[in-house]
Amino acid sequence: MLWRYQELLRNNPTALVVDLGFGATSVTTLEMAARFHELFPSLRFTGLEIDPERVKLAATTSLPKVNFQLGGFEVPTPEKPLLVRAFNVLRQYDEPEVRKHWATMQGRLAADGRLIEGTCDEIGRRATWIELDTRAPLTLSLGFRLQGLDDPAEVAERLPKILIHRNTPGNHIHTFLQELSKAWNSHSSYRVFGPNQRWRATVNSLRETWPIVNKNHRDGELTVEWGAVAPD
Repeated sequence: MLWRYQELLRNNPTALVVDLGFGATSVTTLEMAARFHELFPSLRFTGLEIDPERVKLAATTSLPKVNFQLGGFEVPTPEKPLLVRAFNVLRQYDEPEVRKHWATMQGRLAADGRLIEGTCDEIGRRATWIELDTRAPLTLSLGFRLQGLDDPAEVAERLPKILIHRNTPGNHIHTFLQELSKAWNSHSSYRVFGPNQRWRATVNSLRETWPIVNKNHRDGELTVEWGAVAPD
């Protein structure tokens, strides 16, 4: 995630970053802070959880410029954060509730802030996330561990809540994943050069028909404009 927001962070080097719903341990918050601090040592981090016991436990592992507090979608931090990461927190809610919770979090962002709401598997092999600003969703990103990847459409199991039940014929996200799978399979000859080369060829072929956002992508990642895959 860091590489996507370097310019934003460079312009706001002392900003607050929030990890919302850090889970049973503080690992995600601490790992994110450590990685970001390599380039931006003055950033501040807050991990939020609604379980007091988890907050209490996390506080025992706190690092400089990292703290933990009670809180949920209302993001009750003293100042508005520049970035809010909310992974695996909306899967337990019904789809109609998603936009309401988005709006709550968006309302707490700094003026040029971003909300990253998504889902990943337990060991980070598959991930999807939606980037939103203070007004609207902007993009959908897919991330894969390419080694051992059989079919990128497998990521459907990890789609954000607002999309996971829309992976059916007639919906944009279903069409996109089917075409991603087809492109991956059509470039099977690239296997001799390794999965990274195959991935790049796959992404480049999708650019012809889909609004792929970045000119260059990290291997195993793909970002498309939200409007192309959003539910009707």
